[in-house]
Amino acid sequence: MQVEIYSKTGEKTGRTVDLPENIFGIEPNEHVVYLAVKAFQANQRQGTHMTKNRKLVRGGGKKPWKQKGRGVARAGTIRSPLWVGGGRVFGPVPHDYDQKVNKKTSRLARKSVLSSKVKDGQITVVEDFTVDSGKTKDMTAVLKSFAAENVKALVLLAKQDKMMLQAGRNIPTLNLQVAPNASVYELMDCKKLFIQESAIEGIAGVLA
Repeated sequence: MQVEIYSKTGEKTGRTVDLPENIFGIEPNEHVVYLAVKAFQANQRQGTHMTKNRKLVRGGGKKPWKQKGRGVARAGTIRSPLWVGGGRVFGPVPHDYDQKVNKKTSRLARKSVLSSKVKDGQITVVEDFTVDSGKTKDMTAVLKSFAAENVKALVLLAKQDKMMLQAGRNIPTLNLQVAPNASVYELMDCKKLFIQESAIEGIAGVLA
């Protein structure tokens, strides 16, 4: 699958690159994408939520009134779940939400998203570039050249680039990831996907 390569100014370089058919040209499997996204979102949860039951809530050690003779319902503690300020019955307790997706499913999900992006015309291959200044305005200028300054965009880098990350970290609609590390959720959660030319080899090495 041959696609055009663009420069960071948004112009065609006159060169093309071959996108592997077994990664960018398969029939998308929506169910495995759903499983991968669900697992990613579940794994972001801290699971630290908790309420106090009647054992943990403070006070209530003394019986509020005698058992008989007052003409009211008997009570053993003011921290009963029936009372205001009492403990909660069956409240949430800390637990782990982590879900596991096996490697084969994860690879298929990423292939499905990339293939879907190609079909929708949302992938742009850009020649390797960096932002030497590390300034946000220079990264914004690159996005403007692709009319992507106001849409969610993901840039897949060939390798870790400190200046690129510095230039893009203050742009709320932009996400930068080293290509092999991008999750299914991050690939899904963008309207424009920019792939550096050298990053294609990294993607192929992980997903082939």
